[in-house]
Amino acid sequence: MTIRISGTGSALPQRTVTNTELTELVDTSDQWIRERTGIGERRISTGETVAALAADACRQALNMAGKTASEVELILVATCTPELLLPCCGCQVQSMLGASQAAAFDLNAACAGFLFALDTVYAYLKAGIYRNALVVGSEVISKLVDWSDRSTCVLFGDGAGAVFVEAANEDVICENGRTAGVEALLQGADGSKGSVLSCQERPVQNPFLPEQPEACAGPYVHMDGREVYKFATRQVPACILAALEQAELTVEDVDLFLLHQANERIIAAAAKRLGAELDKFPMNLQRLGNMSSATIPVLLDELNRAGRIHKGDRLVLSGFGAGLTYGATVLVWG
Repeated sequence: MTIRISGTGSALPQRTVTNTELTELVDTSDQWIRERTGIGERRISTGETVAALAADACRQALNMAGKTASEVELILVATCTPELLLPCCGCQVQSMLGASQAAAFDLNAACAGFLFALDTVYAYLKAGIYRNALVVGSEVISKLVDWSDRSTCVLFGDGAGAVFVEAANEDVICENGRTAGVEALLQGADGSKGSVLSCQERPVQNPFLPEQPEACAGPYVHMDGREVYKFATRQVPACILAALEQAELTVEDVDLFLLHQANERIIAAAAKRLGAELDKFPMNLQRLGNMSSATIPVLLDELNRAGRIHKGDRLVLSGFGAGLTYGATVLVWG
């Protein structure tokens, strides 16, 4: 038994913010941002919420799959930027969709969150606990960004991407002879490096503390860009190679690599380390920036709707995020 992605969807805020607009906020330039990141513009929420974006992306995925909300058995939302701590975003999405039969909860692995959520759903479906699920990565990370910090505010954008996943009890053999479904998956974390990409929550503060805590530095993303770059360019290729080895495959067996859209230079470095052509690494970060857990499912939806993914294509989904977390999933599109 494996799983099949039968529907994809995505949702983006209406507001586009260009690099030129950011020059009015911080000391930067369009050229400086493009040379270091590849990003030219991004979508920024002017009121769209994590839950609303997630629900819109889920509706599109359901529509493509030909399913109704009442048929959904599980909703898993990957996010690190929910509007509410309680209730979880998954339950909000369940309510918005009217998916009253679905269990729902959240998962936070930062930018690697969608991969972790997809792998979690794979385990649920393989165990026979559920027969289908909506998996969505949704973020409004712009609310965690210090818009006076040039090193972070130029990087991020907001959005959501979703997939509808079904259990496939019988093998689906594609025309090229490949069997559709997940072939390998790998997850990992290095908590010892967690401080290089972090964002504080509220400290413990109650009447029973002997001393009141110091004021929080602010709920903003703090990043050591150099260390994140070193980690990503080393760990992502290593993770991909390990997942391919698990499936007894090589880099040459892969049709497309869908990597977390954090930085064009990171993706180019990963391609070089893998010895793969860069044209196998589609990118949309030029238009959308780093949307954290939403980057991979939004890219997947764009490629799917553009007809750039075909039955039998072998895809590698891979990313990294705060934690530091990382993962890779090898699958044949069916």
